[in-house]
Amino acid sequence: MPWRVTSGVADIFCLHPKARAFGPDGQALPLGRIEPVIAPGPAALSSVFLTAPEMSFRVGGEGFPEGGIGWFETLTGGSTGTPRRILRRQSSWTASFAINAKLFNIAPGASVAAMGDLIHSLALYAGVEALHLGGYFHHLHRLSPKGILRALAERQITHLYATPAQLRLLAGQGASASIRHLIIGGGAMDAGLAHTLRTAFPSARITGFYGAAETSFITLSDATTPEGAAGKPYPGVTLHLRDPDPQGIGEIWVESPYLAAGYAGTQGSGRWEDGRVTAGEWGRLLPSGDLVILGRGSRRIRIADQSLFPEEVETFLLSQPGIRQAALLPQPDAARGQVPIAILQGQGQDQPLCQAIRDHFGPLAVPRRILWWAGDWPMLPSGKTDFAALAGALE
Repeated sequence: MPWRVTSGVADIFCLHPKARAFGPDGQALPLGRIEPVIAPGPAALSSVFLTAPEMSFRVGGEGFPEGGIGWFETLTGGSTGTPRRILRRQSSWTASFAINAKLFNIAPGASVAAMGDLIHSLALYAGVEALHLGGYFHHLHRLSPKGILRALAERQITHLYATPAQLRLLAGQGASASIRHLIIGGGAMDAGLAHTLRTAFPSARITGFYGAAETSFITLSDATTPEGAAGKPYPGVTLHLRDPDPQGIGEIWVESPYLAAGYAGTQGSGRWEDGRVTAGEWGRLLPSGDLVILGRGSRRIRIADQSLFPEEVETFLLSQPGIRQAALLPQPDAARGQVPIAILQGQGQDQPLCQAIRDHFGPLAVPRRILWWAGDWPMLPSGKTDFAALAGALE
């Protein structure tokens, strides 16, 4: 079966003639095989780029998606539950490839790496984008933090796509001078992590992006972004806050060329209406035009007649000295409905942390208790915190 090679950006995924792919061990991956089904694992990466225009594919599952030519399915991160299958046109990703080629200087010969499992959007996106634009993609999956840093140095990686949770695992393990662009998505980046990354990647321009599997890119942030904000809209994106309250807080709806078409199978928290999509997250806009993300509606902790977005408190906790990982989870309470419980990894003392939360957010956000996690922090294949596993520790 023929497969298409292109040296430019197209409306379908294409293999650039200069593209190369490498697995965790540094061995080149074959890019001459045609497989319609992508299963987990680095070798399966090759099947993304060999599809002829008439083919479509489904990530991590059997058969073909609905839609036919130029369609594909991927998965959500699953941080708040079972991963959902997302249906997309390939053009919804290739449209942003052209933008990122300019924003991040991803040109033929660039060495791009990602650490997550390819069945989830962030790592898959990084790989497809790199090979579509003629880069060398390195899939650094299931390596130790020291192994990842060694690979970054030995392979002279220039661009790294990663989540904040993945990067916290690298903190204190060493530095990498080859990275020119660090592209961070899949969670909030606190000031403490940003400082650590500037030390670990001294030559890198650090860009954070806010987005979701349902929407792709929504905002971009950099060193000029106000603390606590997710940045200004990504090129081509229009933001809408639905039914804002007196404080300007509303549900975030997105209009752009990068939107998914919908869920394929089990429905998730996202909703599609009139060419706009929401992933179920809430926020507000600053006068500067920067978006502040408060959190996902499905994670809200309802205390008496008030709501608490745990993501705000988690980001604050991660900015405190000695805290490497943080999660705020609800626990049933007979009097108040729910109360927050904090699970932390690192070093610190309960009382000063609770006082800092009280001073910053008020008494509503103070955890009823703090648990210190001693083992490996539970992570999903997407590189995000596994909140379900942490919640199991409370039972």
